Amino acid sequence: MRKIAEDPRISAAHVSVFVGLWKLWIEYGNQYSLTFVCQEVKGLSKISSNSTFHKRIRELHNYGYIEYFPSFNHYQGSQVNFMED
Repeated sequence: MRKIAEDPRISAAHVSVFVGLWKLWIEYGNQYSLTFVCQEVKGLSKISSNSTFHKRIRELHNYGYIEYFPSFNHYQGSQVNFMED
């Protein structure tokens, strides 16, 4: 979170998505990889737009905060790994 606070590229929407992912990661037992359905994170992050959510999660991946592995299968969740400093 310290790194996010110091990064001028990060907006409130990025923080919201990151915290939503982090909350699910904690609820699911702090495993190395988090498997999730985007609707779960969108609800936690209070983002209703699919395009905004996907743009922000891809940017978090591109900026090096997470590793994001999208699933294009509706029956299988996407995966995220959190990057360490």
